[in-house]
Amino acid sequence: MTQKPDLLIISRVVTQNMRDRLATQFTLHELFAIDNPQDWLAANGASVIAVATDGHFGAKPEILTHLPNLKIISCYGVGYDNIDASDCANRGIIVTHTPNVLNAEVANTALLLWLATSRRLVRDDRFVRSGDWVNRPAPLTHSIDDRRVGILGLGRIGQELVRRLAVFNPEISYHTRTKKTDVTLRYYDNLVDMARDVDVLFCITPGGAATHHLVNREVMDALGPDGTLINVGRGTVVDEVEMVKALQDGRLGNAGLDVFELEPKVPAALFGMENVTLLPHVGSATVETRAAMGALTVDNILQFLADGTTISPVPECQ
Repeated sequence: MTQKPDLLIISRVVTQNMRDRLATQFTLHELFAIDNPQDWLAANGASVIAVATDGHFGAKPEILTHLPNLKIISCYGVGYDNIDASDCANRGIIVTHTPNVLNAEVANTALLLWLATSRRLVRDDRFVRSGDWVNRPAPLTHSIDDRRVGILGLGRIGQELVRRLAVFNPEISYHTRTKKTDVTLRYYDNLVDMARDVDVLFCITPGGAATHHLVNREVMDALGPDGTLINVGRGTVVDEVEMVKALQDGRLGNAGLDVFELEPKVPAALFGMENVTLLPHVGSATVETRAAMGALTVDNILQFLADGTTISPVPECQ
């Protein structure tokens, strides 16, 4: 019987269904189940031709250096900033990810965070559970109707969000590195200017060096004491230290956050703030969406093994 090629799993979110499908064509090795990963990589890395990973763990250089015959890295997630895709492309390694299948759910989460933050959902839930409602009414909150909305990163998820926002009659602007020719929304080439002109700023942009701390103190000060910052992109896009200071000082009004700079570590200063809503990076975390992401992760690998092509390569590998 022909021996199956080796595949390395660098993830804690690979499901049994994904394993079962991959195991039909590969011998699977799970990095986090190996007692001495570096020793194993040194001894066995040359036999690995495929890696299944996720956006959190990626594929670090200290691992890739032990995989000289690697052909494909399939990433479970749309973000792949923990994989040096340009270096992989230069080495002839195809990197794939899972765009589109999670667009709707992440856009839903962005809208959820805005609603929850503006209407103080978590605070009022605690208010009812505490029994305080029998003594006094809950404080008033703010509507999200007829607001000025700014979107940082008008990609697939951003455009899904635009469609969902329509029922709230917003005035929508966007900022990207280059103006989109097929979009009629107002474009800002300067993020600070846009932040100054909107009530809420949605961050839906990839991580990486190009966007690191793009939302800095100047942007948050421009958004102002009545402004709301929503981040469902990457935690590194926002200068988290400056954001905490801005919220504490009242220079920034509200924040709804699904991602954090050093997640799963979250600044403790945020825990007691009623004007902040916190989620544990669950933008795409529904049963349906995660199943679709898992299927595409596996499909990319199996198709590559079959004919050398992939379904959703990252731009650097196209």
